[in-house]
Amino acid sequence: MSTPIHHSALEQLFLNARTHSHWQDRPVSAETLHQLFDLLKMAPTSANCSPARFIFVQSDAAKAKLKPCLAEGNVEKTMAAPVCVIVAQDMRFYEHLPKLYPHADARSWFEGNDAAIQATAARNSSLQGGYLLLAARSLGLDCGPMSGFDNAAVDQAFFPDGRFKSNFLVNLGYGAADKLYPRSPRFEFDEACQIL
Repeated sequence: MSTPIHHSALEQLFLNARTHSHWQDRPVSAETLHQLFDLLKMAPTSANCSPARFIFVQSDAAKAKLKPCLAEGNVEKTMAAPVCVIVAQDMRFYEHLPKLYPHADARSWFEGNDAAIQATAARNSSLQGGYLLLAARSLGLDCGPMSGFDNAAVDQAFFPDGRFKSNFLVNLGYGAADKLYPRSPRFEFDEACQIL
């Protein structure tokens, strides 16, 4: 863990990685999706709470259910993507803490505390969604994360019992690099950071 990874890995994960909107006609296998989860699940969450749930929308029927929930500008690219992941949060994640965090009574920290449940689920499912992006890129996949959708409609269509709540979406597949826009600017260190 003390040795930096090779620069080529940094290029694949960060420096050359892009948000894709156009996709090759190339499927993503179930085996790859299993590998993806097996990587991302190892990254940290507070008290190992792991509230994220991942719905891999891949079939025509599942895409048809998702389509009316999307903002107009996101329909074409999402329907063309081999997979669209609904990154959701389990609002009763704390019920799993006796298994996931067995060395303390962590369940009692959340049970009946709606503010802690909401904040912890949102923060940690977002973290896990970020880990999904890095895990996908490490496996040679391209990603298109997005917020342009109706959360309530997605929740009604996919999670009608109310236990899960959608956070954001990620299109996955093998991007068409020839259709990328030039990379947008980024902040310089001094514009976004302080060392105190």
